[in-house]
Amino acid sequence: MSEQTASIRISLQNAGEAQSLFGPQDGFLKIIESEIPAVIDSREAEVTIRGAEREVDMLGQLFGVLLSLVRSGYILSERDIQYAVELAKDFRADQLLDLFKGEITTTFRGKPIRVKTIGQKHYVTTIKKRDIVFGIGPAGTGKTYLAVVLAVTALKEGSVKRIVLTRPAVEAGESLGFLPGDLQEKVDPYLRPLYDALYDVMGPDQVAKALERGLIEIAPLAYMRGRTLDDSFIILDEAQNTTPEQMKMFLTRLGFGSKMVITGDVTQIDLPRGKKSGLIEAKAILSGIEELGFVYFAEQDVVRHSLVQKIIVAYDRSAENLD
Repeated sequence: MSEQTASIRISLQNAGEAQSLFGPQDGFLKIIESEIPAVIDSREAEVTIRGAEREVDMLGQLFGVLLSLVRSGYILSERDIQYAVELAKDFRADQLLDLFKGEITTTFRGKPIRVKTIGQKHYVTTIKKRDIVFGIGPAGTGKTYLAVVLAVTALKEGSVKRIVLTRPAVEAGESLGFLPGDLQEKVDPYLRPLYDALYDVMGPDQVAKALERGLIEIAPLAYMRGRTLDDSFIILDEAQNTTPEQMKMFLTRLGFGSKMVITGDVTQIDLPRGKKSGLIEAKAILSGIEELGFVYFAEQDVVRHSLVQKIIVAYDRSAENLD
């Protein structure tokens, strides 16, 4: 017995809505049609969807959600459409309404910064609730960027007095002596992504002032030894490249009124062979402590170019086949 066919009609207020829904040169429509088999027609101010009942219901929910976002002034991107389609397949597209509603803050140019995926929303909520949070997952999921955004927000609100950003300088084996230049020049190449995130949120001038006044400190992990950090928002980036000793040293720097976010990707460890990753060990040792937050990102949370997501998936598959 063949599956029931169905059709639905969605009324639009004007041609502009169709353009926002279907994207430039119908790019969004092509993505939707390639993922969910059904016939989608648009005439003047109406969209008609015909096909198997399940797919038509899926698309009905999807277009309802997208239309609601467009009407509330949200500008859809190709990445949003791809994520929305993934959710629609499980009839979860309505979760996007909640997701794109609130903004965390704005960039220094006034552009809203919002979470883009359910994984990111969980991450942001967990950081607000817990004093130490581990964000673990592939590149491009916004782990570092969102942590920096929340740190800047906390500094602006006065809930912390300074931001401390750090990464293990693993390529130079934590001894930065091989590189030419003074300490600042030696450290900068490792810490560049942290500066980029700060510049985006605060603007280069404000970042320079905050660094000068000591409101923001950017340093390699080796410089954390022997300090206790009170009233600070501390981010340890690229934590997969810490040794277990470094990770323990870092975690025990937590002072009163402080927050720590540790980000890393356990598939990209650059430590010398035979050295254990402090991030992998911390995951195993600390998972029983309820006050700590562990947030795991998946490929679906990658918010870079859609091609990046495909590359990550292909590498993951290849790694599984080699194991």
